[in-house]
Amino acid sequence: MSKPAKTIKARDRDTIIQALSAGVVPRIGLPHIQVGRAAEISALLRDIDRIADAGSAIRFVIGEYGAGKTFFANLVRLIALERKCVTVHADLAPDRRVHASGGQARGLYSEAIRNMATRNKPEGNALASIVERLVTDAVKEGSDRKIGVETVIDEKLAPIQDFVGGYDFATVLKAYWRGSETSNEVLKTSALRWLRGEFSTKTEARKELGVRTIIDDDSVYDSLKSMACLVRVAGYAGMLVMFDEMVNIYKLQNSQARNQNYEQLLRIVNDGLQGNTVGIGFVMCGTPEFLLDTRRGLYSYEALQSRLAENQFATAGLVDLSGPVMKLKSLTPEDLIVLLSNIRSVFASGDPSKNLVPDEALTAFMDHCNKRIGEAYFRTPRTTVKAFVQLLSVLEQNPGSSWRELLGAVQIAEDAPDLATEDEPSSGQNGSGDELSNLRIGS
Repeated sequence: MSKPAKTIKARDRDTIIQALSAGVVPRIGLPHIQVGRAAEISALLRDIDRIADAGSAIRFVIGEYGAGKTFFANLVRLIALERKCVTVHADLAPDRRVHASGGQARGLYSEAIRNMATRNKPEGNALASIVERLVTDAVKEGSDRKIGVETVIDEKLAPIQDFVGGYDFATVLKAYWRGSETSNEVLKTSALRWLRGEFSTKTEARKELGVRTIIDDDSVYDSLKSMACLVRVAGYAGMLVMFDEMVNIYKLQNSQARNQNYEQLLRIVNDGLQGNTVGIGFVMCGTPEFLLDTRRGLYSYEALQSRLAENQFATAGLVDLSGPVMKLKSLTPEDLIVLLSNIRSVFASGDPSKNLVPDEALTAFMDHCNKRIGEAYFRTPRTTVKAFVQLLSVLEQNPGSSWRELLGAVQIAEDAPDLATEDEPSSGQNGSGDELSNLRIGS
């Protein structure tokens, strides 16, 4: 089970341990603890390459609560950044939906754009640097060609004007350039606020920027397509949009509101499958109920059901990862022991000589879990991983203590809430939706 030593930075080590002990997925250091999922990752890599080649992609990542959707999505996001794509991501919530009339859709868009990330700014808030890069390149090109910068910007932004609302995107970007030229920080801030969907009235937008429209509930999807065009004009490969906690649509009590959200999803699916969009892809994570429930799920909308239906030949262990739906299987015992080994390696900062427990302890810990909560710990490993982190933390802080003696004292709740509930909790419960149970992901 031993692997070649791979040093783990102190910052990554502390962040990973802190996140795991709190029951959430860490934002950094994911490669240090990932396991399995080679086929699924390869399929998403092909999607990312297609996006970079001016194509489009659409994926629904479906898995039980704890199967690893959020972790998988976070890993895909990091891979997309390495492939020079821009990523935006947000969790759906009661106040953030794909379609709405009370500002919830605009709220989802604003949250996603605030989380916009590039390889140089993986933590988010990358919009300003992307726009600045576009303007800087335009100034340099204007100087080289000895023509006006505004002319260069018009040429660069010509493709955006083919989209709904694209003309105002171009107008706002030119306003940002004027603010940059005149050191008008207020104008630059206003332009970024408009691009983030933070203007609530058209009157305010017209006064600040001279545009007659704003990004509102009705224009969210069109604005995402315009934004994807913008990042390509700025020199990036494309844009990957990631929405998690899609189960919040399934939980909507109002059938009309659910159907309106499904209508918007149908539009996205049609564009993605038919190649009507350029340089943009969507990854949406949800539970099996969100997909399969014929009363309230995606399958309740006949047009979506026909497009997202499983391949009837993919049975008896056979898989088909070419379709828009990607189902994540449960954690296997082999994967779990590798995951525990990876966590042990994080505690040791990648130095096997500093491992707090031997390989024997990993199998003993798994046997302990199996006796306490049965095979459920494969499906939802959050409680198991938290207990293992607690065990290693005690061993680390109490040199000389025995893992054999401590193991019997580790309490793993047999009736933990995350094992008993059928629905995923809303993202409001922990702020990010990055539950530790999502540790089942791939490399």
